[in-house]
Amino acid sequence: MRDLRTTLFNLPKIDLHRHLEGSLRLSTLADIAVDHGVDLPSWDIEELRPYVQVVDDTPDFLGFLAKFKLLRRFYSSREAVMRVAYEAVADAAEDNIYYLELRFNPVALSLNQGFSFEEVVDWVILATNQAQAEYAIQTRLIVQIGRHEPQYAWQLAEIAVAQKDRGIVALDLAGDEINYPLDKFIDIFQWAKKQGLHITAHAAEAGPASHIKDALEKLGTERIGHGVRAMEDLAVIDLLKRSQATLEMCPTSNLQTGIVPKLAKHPMYAFFQIGIPVTINTDDPSISNTTLTDEYLVATRGVGVPFRVLPEMILNAARAAILPEPEKARLVDWFDKALRKSLADLPLNQTQK
Repeated sequence: MRDLRTTLFNLPKIDLHRHLEGSLRLSTLADIAVDHGVDLPSWDIEELRPYVQVVDDTPDFLGFLAKFKLLRRFYSSREAVMRVAYEAVADAAEDNIYYLELRFNPVALSLNQGFSFEEVVDWVILATNQAQAEYAIQTRLIVQIGRHEPQYAWQLAEIAVAQKDRGIVALDLAGDEINYPLDKFIDIFQWAKKQGLHITAHAAEAGPASHIKDALEKLGTERIGHGVRAMEDLAVIDLLKRSQATLEMCPTSNLQTGIVPKLAKHPMYAFFQIGIPVTINTDDPSISNTTLTDEYLVATRGVGVPFRVLPEMILNAARAAILPEPEKARLVDWFDKALRKSLADLPLNQTQK
């Protein structure tokens, strides 16, 4: 009988919540550092690892975010940005992910090197299109706006709207929700939504459950990144259930940021049981040293999500994909059939667990 990891790897999967800046291969970091003389604590991969990846870190939300500061040094050329974007899609495809929504922050990719936001957005589009053409994966892009950089928000929203016919489908609000409220972004996100972009936002990851209510009602978001702390407020749980806003949940990340004290306390299965659409995602595969297959393993063995529930969570992701309705219907139908075929090959006792 196949081991569980192999079974999970073979499932056709969807990742709705993956950050480009958290998806860099360590080997690529080393190559870029050598080729472009990036000033680093070390050019040795193993010595570099603790600076850009969670190793033995004490779980801490701001400590996790700090990893991104060093990573900003690596977007040193057009070739580097395109390589990182291409490899992020390729790595997802190699993990049996057939649909990916990759979010990226143009400020992170451009500011240290003086590139324009328009340039880096174009490079990411070109690179992800190339990867899609070479791998069996469909990819859509989400422009992420950092809470701590509101001065760039309007410009980023306008660029995203201008490129919405080239694969950019949504705006995302991310970053330190404890110290930077969403008030400065309300007009921007509402405007972008009127222009045809979809909206997602990180909320109730490190901040209180009320941030979900704010994101849904003030930003017009249709999906919530993480949403773990909704468990602290019954009214917010009820709101999620009534609105059917999809939760983009990332268990390993939530453990590493200290949002959950241990995996057994993660609320994803409890949310699923009461009818909230839950999905499983990677967040930052490189920083967390994870894959989506790993996240499914963490969900089943650590959180306690029964294997039989995973196909429904994958279909939740298909239903929440940011695609025109006819395309979405085809995606849901494809995954429904592909999952049935994948599960048909498994022993009955495994599919019932």
